[in-house]
Amino acid sequence: MTLPAPAEDPAPLADPDVVPPEIAPAQFVRWFREVAPYVHAFRGKTFVIGFGGELVQAGALNSLVQDLSLLNALGIRLVLIHGSRPQVNEQLRLKGFAQQFGRGMQVTDADALECVKEAAGEIMLDIEAAFSQGLPNTPMSHARMRVITGNFVTARPVGVIDGLDYQHTGLVRKIDTEAMRFAVDHGSIVLMSPLGFSPTGEAFSLSMEELATRVAVSLRAEKLIFITESMGVRDTEGAIDTELARVDADRLLAQDTLDDDTAHYLAHASKAVKQGVARAHLLPYALDGSILLEIFTHDGVGTMVVEDTLDDLRPATVDDVGAIVQLIEPLEQDGTLVPRGRHQIERDVEKFWVAEHDGIIYGCVALYVWPEERMGEMACLVVHPDWQAEGEGDKLLRHVESRARATGVRRLFVLTTRTSHWFIKRGFTHGSIADLPGERRSQYNRARNSLVFIKRL
Repeated sequence: MTLPAPAEDPAPLADPDVVPPEIAPAQFVRWFREVAPYVHAFRGKTFVIGFGGELVQAGALNSLVQDLSLLNALGIRLVLIHGSRPQVNEQLRLKGFAQQFGRGMQVTDADALECVKEAAGEIMLDIEAAFSQGLPNTPMSHARMRVITGNFVTARPVGVIDGLDYQHTGLVRKIDTEAMRFAVDHGSIVLMSPLGFSPTGEAFSLSMEELATRVAVSLRAEKLIFITESMGVRDTEGAIDTELARVDADRLLAQDTLDDDTAHYLAHASKAVKQGVARAHLLPYALDGSILLEIFTHDGVGTMVVEDTLDDLRPATVDDVGAIVQLIEPLEQDGTLVPRGRHQIERDVEKFWVAEHDGIIYGCVALYVWPEERMGEMACLVVHPDWQAEGEGDKLLRHVESRARATGVRRLFVLTTRTSHWFIKRGFTHGSIADLPGERRSQYNRARNSLVFIKRL
């Protein structure tokens, strides 16, 4: 697999409120066709979705349930874990107790545990009722949703830490993944409360976020999705950072500059990805349909954490030049890549990254930046044939996009003669020579007649 290419800024979609009636059907058909690859990719995959009691309190439950029923109808296996913090605090207040629960681990005494049980039971009934809707001319019409609950979680007490007895606050000891898989494999939605039970029959209050993370890891879920009060991680310009490598997420957490809610969810997202979950997402419940927009659009609307293993993907050094030359020579010879020569690779080596496994370099990519135009060129994207079809090209692309964003690049372009479709499938659109930065335009080789593709970051 080899990849370089450029493109133009994608044309902005028309405002749906002003689209002429004769155009609307065509837009709908185009959108439906664009969604198809995601439907194929996620059918049969397991998504674990965690949301707090804040979502229920904000009145967003019905909209979420409608979206989840659609995902279920498309063959996505769903496990839901709800929280209940504000509802528990309200129960405590009504009963005259001074204790209030916030983020982090706190003592749960016998009175607080009863409030946890009451709040969890009430929310669970509300969720089951929402999935039971079926009024005509609504999104739930003809939906036959089976919601399964049960004692899937074995818990243990936190115990005494630094002299403080946490009483009925618990930790996950074991998850009955076999029973959960049986339920989702037969089309049911598994619904879990933040409660666990010990072999002696005791109940323990659990953290929704920790439970969701443990369940996602145990089920080897494709996605862990937190639908939260946070809008996601923002970059230095205040825009939502739609994709973060796990190591970058950990770096942000170490800097301690994020707000408490975002940091809390991001820490669990990073932990899940580190332990094998393919993707972890932070989505805002304040945006109606955020889960659909995140799953079925290329860039999504929240922050996605992925495992961009820098153990295997690192900046190139002069010692790597020979391996890079070996990778790209066959593609230069067949005309796929522009001949560069060893001297040019050596000169530009600081612009390259290499993918390495057990000391073998199997991929490379370069990024050239034009700061004034806020544009970057991805070049020399190559994956050794033995490693193709393993997603390594996508990993290199994600890494370049992340680095480009970090340097202020807003449009990434590539020049290609043979890999147009690969880039189009990944959100690049056709551009022209006129769209290139001035310096790059003057270097354009008209004899090769490379196509230009551009992607807005």
